[in-house]
Amino acid sequence: MSPAIYNRRKAKNAVMMTLCTLAAGIGLAWLALILGALLYKGFSGLSLAVFTEMTPPPGEAGGLLNAIAGSVAMTIIAVVVGTPIGILAGTFMAEYGRFSKLTVAVRFINDILLSAPSIVIGLFIYELLVRPMGHFSAIAGACALALLVIPVVVRTTEDMLLLVPNALREAGTAIGAPRWIVIRSVAYRAALSGIITGILLAIARISGETAPLLFTALNNQFWSANLNAPMASLPVTIFQFALSPYEEWQQLAWTGALIITIAVLTLSITARSLTGRREER
Repeated sequence: MSPAIYNRRKAKNAVMMTLCTLAAGIGLAWLALILGALLYKGFSGLSLAVFTEMTPPPGEAGGLLNAIAGSVAMTIIAVVVGTPIGILAGTFMAEYGRFSKLTVAVRFINDILLSAPSIVIGLFIYELLVRPMGHFSAIAGACALALLVIPVVVRTTEDMLLLVPNALREAGTAIGAPRWIVIRSVAYRAALSGIITGILLAIARISGETAPLLFTALNNQFWSANLNAPMASLPVTIFQFALSPYEEWQQLAWTGALIITIAVLTLSITARSLTGRREER
């Protein structure tokens, strides 16, 4: 290679590296500004009252206890309902029907659900449950969130099981173990950290969803443990309080956004750490 060609390629590489670094720096700068504003305004309103008092009426101080409790309740129900379905579907796709046409169809539909806007899921549950029931409810909200959990768990379960070496399955079969025992005792154990990672990522995804809850659970300014009635949730409360003209509500919106951000960040770090441990093994 002649020196002229080498120098020209080196110059082009330097230009592209500079542009890529600049683009990354711009993105990180905006992220830092957003997080900085969130930390500054969120921590300024953080207090014990946020976790012990109900959402206040306009112009008064209060907390987010009912909204936090509602979000936790609907998230738990969604995970309890969606996780087994996702794990079983992913197991079928990876272990029983790996090369079947049904698996291809399910994988295609699952990819669509992964990329579908959450508001579409909310509208679907609204037509399926809310309208026939005649009212909004926490059950409908949990069902909408469960539909968001399922595709994430399906994809991660299938991918993790496909990474398990076939030699492990063959060893279990060689000693006379039925296939379901090999899957339960060998494949699941080898893919456990990856499956848990998928569940944590699904929880992180639904933690901040607002659109599906607006069409299903709506909201509630008061404490309610009735799953067959409208229930408060942190994302919807943040949405409504942020658009209000009251400073107290706006401050609670910033604090609620900080709480969700910390929760999602914690789940993401936990998922990353589990993935890292699996790769080390």
